[in-house]
Amino acid sequence: MLPFLEPLRYMTYDNSIYVTLFRLCVAAFCGGVIGLERGRKRRPAGFRTHMLVCIGAALAMLISQYLTMMTNTYWGKILLEAGTTVGTTDVARLGAQVINGIGFLGAGTIIVTGQLEVKGLTTAAGLWASACMGLCIGAGFVEGALVGCVLISVTIILFTRLERLILAKARNLNLNVEFVHIDDLGKIISAIKAQDIRIYDVEIHKTKVEGKNPSAVFSVRLPKRMSHTAILTLLADVENVRSIEEL
Repeated sequence: MLPFLEPLRYMTYDNSIYVTLFRLCVAAFCGGVIGLERGRKRRPAGFRTHMLVCIGAALAMLISQYLTMMTNTYWGKILLEAGTTVGTTDVARLGAQVINGIGFLGAGTIIVTGQLEVKGLTTAAGLWASACMGLCIGAGFVEGALVGCVLISVTIILFTRLERLILAKARNLNLNVEFVHIDDLGKIISAIKAQDIRIYDVEIHKTKVEGKNPSAVFSVRLPKRMSHTAILTLLADVENVRSIEEL
């Protein structure tokens, strides 16, 4: 262990409000750092999603430590009276099933749109973190649940604006462009490359529905100091382009 973290060695079974706050704040920070990097690269699970998952995982670990401490201290006498040897009972068994089972509910909130945009990840992560909070409350570790609730709420409500600000300045961008004919794709690509914009991938969506235009999803990297509005304006001026959507 690093020297400046030596005092934390004695906090293993300390479930005070200060230790709980410290651990969950560290979890929020670490998850946010990873999610920030993913969000800047336009990955589906970004800033807030990683923070929620990390906070929820920290809560689950705090529950395990809390139950172990209670089994070896306050609940030990009750277990001995019941004829059970202390240390042989897995008090977190049902809680583990809750954490596994919540994945099925969370998967139901995740959808992929027609433009291959993934939505619902933050909702699924919030459900999972909420399940961990419920385990905290059920185990009597109310302090951990309250701190986790505050941090999860801040992540979902307040950090939404921060995430939008970061994504608005990101150089990696996904654009869904709808045009009249498939032959117009060459004009669009030429217009993008003329501005020194790098194209990573092009996903073409042909449609057989009458009256519906074909479209393509462009994964691009903007040059420095070029705003998102500039490329949207650029593509809007291309002939036969019907609509542009930033994913």
